[in-house]
Amino acid sequence: MSSKKNKKRQDTDIRRQPSSAPREVVNVKIPEGISFSFLYYQDGKDKFSIGGRDAKYLASLLKRLRDLSQLKAQEIINNQSKSLRCHGIVWQDTTEPNGFGIPNEDQLVNMPYQFQISANEYGRVHGFFSENIFYIVWLDPDHNLYS
Repeated sequence: MSSKKNKKRQDTDIRRQPSSAPREVVNVKIPEGISFSFLYYQDGKDKFSIGGRDAKYLASLLKRLRDLSQLKAQEIINNQSKSLRCHGIVWQDTTEPNGFGIPNEDQLVNMPYQFQISANEYGRVHGFFSENIFYIVWLDPDHNLYS
C-alpha cells in the first residue's frame, strides 16, 4: 500500500513543478469594452425573475451581453438604436419608487439604467454602471418595472 501512496505523491509533485520549456510571450490586446457583473443581482422578486424561461430567452440574453461587451459604457448610454433602447431609470415613474434596494445604493449608483434584450421581446435588463462595469440587478422579462 505504501508504494501506491508514494506513486501518488510523485505524480502530484511532477504536476506541481513548472515546465522547463521556455514559453513564448504573446502580447494580446485586451478589448476595452464593458464587463458585466452579477454582484448585486436579485432574483428574489417574482416580477424580476427568469424562473421558467426557455432556452431562447437565456440564449438571447447571453448574445446581447456578448455584443454589448464590445462597446464602452458611453457608447451604450449614447446609443440611439431602437433595438437597444438604453436609458436612465426615473424611479418615481416606476413600480419600484425606492430604487433597487441594495446596500449603500446612494453611494454606488450614480444613475440606474435599463436596456432591452431584443426589440420588444424578452424584456429588459436593469442595473448601473461603475466605470466600465455594468452591474446587473434585475432581469425583467415581462417589462414589470414600468406599469
